[in-house]
Amino acid sequence: MGKTALLIIDMQMEMQARLDEGRAAVNPDAAAAIARLAAACRTTGRAVVHVRHHDADAGSPFYPAAPGAQPMPCAEALPGEAVFYKSTSSAFASTDLAAHLRAAGITRLIVTGAVLGFCVTSAVRAAADLGFEVILPRDACLGFDLPMMGLSAEEIAAVTFGVLGADFATLSRSEAVIAGL
Repeated sequence: MGKTALLIIDMQMEMQARLDEGRAAVNPDAAAAIARLAAACRTTGRAVVHVRHHDADAGSPFYPAAPGAQPMPCAEALPGEAVFYKSTSSAFASTDLAAHLRAAGITRLIVTGAVLGFCVTSAVRAAADLGFEVILPRDACLGFDLPMMGLSAEEIAAVTFGVLGADFATLSRSEAVIAGL
């Protein structure tokens, strides 16, 4: 049987800034759930892998030197933990993440992070397509509304979790995932 790793996607200070501005969100406490999952994975010897979004545009909040590109406390990498920098929605499309996971014998991913309707869903779908088993703890995924499209954060989350749970991932909660480690 293969190994399990925790994948933390895009939990960067721009997400905290959105929350601090009062942007409508699902799971605004996702960072706390991610921190608990990371601690449990580290304690049980499971890998914690970090993916961060970087943008080449100096005006972007995800420009590498911008405050928004820095990791949130829940996503600070400890020495020896892999960190991948992506420029695409999927954590796999512009990185060597899949090769790294395979080289480490990892076959199961606990996927967490932001933003649920964008980078998290892209990563989950790509991971499943690549043959990884995916566990998606709902409370460890941060999602926002799309006011310009008239969609609430709750509507986006319901559809996203519904689609991902139907065919790409096993939906769970962080407490259940921790108990199963």
